[in-house]
Amino acid sequence: MRHIISILMENEAGALSRVAGLFSARGYNIESLTVAPTEDPTLSRMTLVTCGNNEIIEQITKQLHKLIEVVKLADLSEGVHIEREMMLIKLLAKGSHREEVKRLVEIFRGNIIDVTDTSYIVEMTGTCDKLDAFIGAVHEDLILETVRTGPSGIARGTKGLSL
Repeated sequence: MRHIISILMENEAGALSRVAGLFSARGYNIESLTVAPTEDPTLSRMTLVTCGNNEIIEQITKQLHKLIEVVKLADLSEGVHIEREMMLIKLLAKGSHREEVKRLVEIFRGNIIDVTDTSYIVEMTGTCDKLDAFIGAVHEDLILETVRTGPSGIARGTKGLSL
């Protein structure tokens, strides 16, 4: 099962390396990873996506808690949360394909952020399923390049990772 683990950690050199090392030493895979400072410049928030059964995820969270840099963590998949992913996708846009691509971008509420004679670069934000659906809707011969951030997430309501 897919889990989104949100970690509040000290913003210091080597912290990311220790988290990645914990996963690689135990043979667990990180599907995606995003890290950025929070409103407090001494803290960073890491959003990590991994797969595993409940026992594996419990082991991962216990090991993460042992790291000195980790202040607080939560498995967002255990409760109601909002998640979003951002994608940049470069699409071939020549001749009759230009209008077709424009229509698809509008349907999926994306933004064309760069236009050349032969291509569009589209920015799209949404759930992983929405981005996958867009990729599935575009003819595979039109996709030149894709870049995705991986999901970021936040718990709904008053529950959260603040101190």
